[in-house]
Amino acid sequence: MEYTGGSLAADHLCVLVHGLWGNPNHMNSIAKALRAQYPEDKLYLLLAKRNSGSFTYDGIERGGERVCLEIEEELESIRNKGGNITKLSIVGYSLGGLVARYAVGLLEMRGVLRQVEPVNFTTFASPHLGVRTPLKGWHNHIWNVLGARTLSMSGRQLFTIDDYRGTGRPLLAVLADPESIFIAGLRRFKRRTLYANVVHDRSAVYYTTFITKTDPYTDTSRIKANYVKGYEDVILDPLNPVSPVAPKRGNMTLADLTSYLQNTPLMFALAVFIPIGVAAFLFNSIIQTLRSSKRIRLHESGLAGIQIENYRSPIWIKDIRGTVEDVYENLNNWQGESYLGGSDDDGELDKADTQILALERKKSHPQFPTLALTPSQFAMVEELDKVGWRKYPVWIHNVRHSHAAIILRSDTPRFKEGHVVLGHWTKEEFLI
Repeated sequence: MEYTGGSLAADHLCVLVHGLWGNPNHMNSIAKALRAQYPEDKLYLLLAKRNSGSFTYDGIERGGERVCLEIEEELESIRNKGGNITKLSIVGYSLGGLVARYAVGLLEMRGVLRQVEPVNFTTFASPHLGVRTPLKGWHNHIWNVLGARTLSMSGRQLFTIDDYRGTGRPLLAVLADPESIFIAGLRRFKRRTLYANVVHDRSAVYYTTFITKTDPYTDTSRIKANYVKGYEDVILDPLNPVSPVAPKRGNMTLADLTSYLQNTPLMFALAVFIPIGVAAFLFNSIIQTLRSSKRIRLHESGLAGIQIENYRSPIWIKDIRGTVEDVYENLNNWQGESYLGGSDDDGELDKADTQILALERKKSHPQFPTLALTPSQFAMVEELDKVGWRKYPVWIHNVRHSHAAIILRSDTPRFKEGHVVLGHWTKEEFLI
């Protein structure tokens, strides 16, 4: 079924942006949930398509330019047909949330957000702080350094090892800079909402999708979940999501045994199947990186259908005013998390970064210690929280692939808990 479109009587356009390796069909369940709640004469839908498939390798910047162009083209098309869009909402899933945030900055720069009223900005399982796993020592170099080079430009940006436009800073840090067009555009939205998986997200873990420094869900046996009334067992209470539970002593419990048995196949796979999968993953990464590099050259030369000079104005407010997927997910899922220690070696950092880490160590609490994030990630958390978000932790129980289940990426009974998430969003959060 085709969900893009609506009646010319609709005055509200909602844009849906898919994630890495994705396509517009991944957003069908979100579109279906919106359409069930709001008819075509109330809400016009656009499922962005210019970044489909391997095009998501080309970087957040180029993805954002493509989505911005699609939005502008759709608004113009509706106007030419006699419609009049006065309100705009944008929804991003996974990497699509970052692409959407970049597009918002461009829409701000080009004056679009002053022509329409920005209403809802929502992300589902989006890695706002990147996908760098909080690790220290040689683990950091194996995963966070080598892993960053397997997804072309998008990989470098997600692992925050890129240099955005010669600023000496990663793109995600610039996206969260309070003096940038990206934060200025984000602030204009009447409501900013995010949904984050607390467990079993093999692509984007909790700390980054929830924009937080801690992860209370690393040992679920030590917590009691508190749910939103009417959405029990899935949507946690954002004000009081969990209560601490005293650790049990004694013999192995049924829950411990279940957890052990669930993780045992992972070790077997690591020893037997993963070398094959990793080889295929790396081979495919090389091919996709070469193809992405070619597309990037065409994009930068203006031969990909986008006049990039229209989207490369200054990014600072003062200037403006003046199967492969499965292998990646499993590898990411196996990485543990490290915490800030009391005497970590900060020798390679400058004075400002060292002061940031020292302050975060003082704030760390023994019950939920601060994760070993980078100074730039700590800064992102602080600045993004200042913008203001309505944050909802999501606990998917039925599958060990909550990244897909949270939005019902495919219409399968295994992902049925995603109906609860989308129902909560469309009924309780989405403003028409």
